[in-house]
Amino acid sequence: MCGIVAAVADRNIVPVLLEGLRKLEYRGYDSAGLALIDDSGLHRLRAVGRVAELTAQVDETHAAGSTGIAHTRWATHGVPCERNAHPHISGGLAVVHNGIIENHESLRARLKALGYVFTSDTDTEVVAHLIAHELKTDSDLLAAVRRAVAQLQGAYAIAVLREADASRLVVAREGAPLLLGLGDDGFYAASDASALVQVTRRMVYLENGDCAELRRDGYRIARVDGTPVERPESESNLSAEAIELGNYRHYMQKEIFEQPVALANTLEMLGAARSIQPGIFGAESEDLLRGVRQVLIIACGTSYHAGLVARYWLESIAGVACSVEVASEYRYRDSVPDPHTLVVTISQSGETADTLAALQHAKSLGMSRTLCICNVPESSLVRENSLRFITRAGPEIGVASTKAFTTQLAALYLLTLVLAKVRDRLDTEQEAIELLAMRHLPMAVSMILELEPQIREWAECFSMKHHALFLGRGRHYPIAMEGALKLKEISYIHAEAYPAGELKHGPLALVDRDMPVIAVAPNDALLEKLKSNLQEVRARGGELWVFADADSEMKESDGIHVLHLPEHYGALSALLHVVPLQLLAYHVALVRGTDVDKPRNLAKSVTVE
Repeated sequence: MCGIVAAVADRNIVPVLLEGLRKLEYRGYDSAGLALIDDSGLHRLRAVGRVAELTAQVDETHAAGSTGIAHTRWATHGVPCERNAHPHISGGLAVVHNGIIENHESLRARLKALGYVFTSDTDTEVVAHLIAHELKTDSDLLAAVRRAVAQLQGAYAIAVLREADASRLVVAREGAPLLLGLGDDGFYAASDASALVQVTRRMVYLENGDCAELRRDGYRIARVDGTPVERPESESNLSAEAIELGNYRHYMQKEIFEQPVALANTLEMLGAARSIQPGIFGAESEDLLRGVRQVLIIACGTSYHAGLVARYWLESIAGVACSVEVASEYRYRDSVPDPHTLVVTISQSGETADTLAALQHAKSLGMSRTLCICNVPESSLVRENSLRFITRAGPEIGVASTKAFTTQLAALYLLTLVLAKVRDRLDTEQEAIELLAMRHLPMAVSMILELEPQIREWAECFSMKHHALFLGRGRHYPIAMEGALKLKEISYIHAEAYPAGELKHGPLALVDRDMPVIAVAPNDALLEKLKSNLQEVRARGGELWVFADADSEMKESDGIHVLHLPEHYGALSALLHVVPLQLLAYHVALVRGTDVDKPRNLAKSVTVE
């Protein structure tokens, strides 16, 4: 969950490192640091807090160099403080690391016995001392790194430089993302492409078990055992404008308002289509999907909520049984594998450690029918799956996911329709209706975004609250869960979501005038049941805030506030109803003055278990 940038070039690379860290700050912002080599030797700067603090140190010291590594940290081992900030140094080398070294305690004990002194609480310092120790056997840095990482257990992406060899640096990856940037004036490495588009669009994505040596005049890649390998070069289509804030106040706000375009791009293939083709998930998808007896969805966080919504769609429309698993739990329990199960993994980044591990576990059980829904085409998850659907949401920088979620739902609805079609449950007439509904999604979201002024007024009423209860029924219960998650993520208000029918089984005891109750109330088969549940809240003095469809006939009254969405959206209403909940969370956070894009204790890409 940390961010790495490294560079060796024919110029001062400090501006590149700092700009790269700013682009990667979504991955962690507890501390930041860099190490440089110049004519006078190895220099290290570290700062607690944001990259801006490190930048101030650079400006003060006039730090410069042509070889360097940099890091922005999300703390796993050791509290955020300067001594725990990366880079870590051993002798004349410096190391930055993303991931978790699971056997760091045993390695630390061995290295202490050899006389190495530890000055931090991190697992990363073990890596620095281990490489330094291996250099005593062989002075070649790449060879020393290869031998060192062969002793590591866990996940890592590392970058290493050495004072005695200022013209090169070494990187390695296992379970954490790392890519190379091929520039005209040098060579670069980073956790993701957003850090490097400032200098190059030519990228090489490293695989697990790869180690690479970067020099000013070239690079080479070898496996941990020393076997040379080549990886394909690709050109990133990420634009610098896409990762700039522009005229928006926060990235989250920008990404909420980008949802119409994100959905339009994701569903572009439907523009002139007369039918929904299985091939949108891959050339082999039709044959693979025809043999599916059930679906297993694996995901974390917001992506997990998308899977929960999809379960309702898959079972009611496609007629296929579906289970949804939290990725961090799935591989740690005994489950019953079925080779006819379609395993669907969902991730914005495609680098979520728990999701990747869960996928590998499912495959090890013999479930080879795998499909991923992901927003990053070059990610590890995409490479690990037989079938894939790339959501075209564009870069999502804000920690709280918004446009990635709605595009995931769009992809999952497409999957539902494809499975319905191959199972002969979607006739031509219904297929045409579904195509029209999906093409309308961008416009429908645009109309909902126009409700922002009213939602902004509602937010004022939440600013002093400490708790909130979200209610939904059917496929809108996961949307209530997502709304609660958004509120707690960025406003720090404790929020819970419940199926509305469960109120009398405990949650109703919490309801009083100090706990706002937010209800998702589409005009569906459960609306009348929901209305009864809401009356139970009102009878106990609870104040209701209701997001309703245009034709739901819900009226405002004392203690009941109603916001009507512009239309009735049928099966796709879950996708539309989440948008006002995103806006509500955003504006509540603004009123409370929290850090919207970088909420405390959280990072965007969870690349550690």
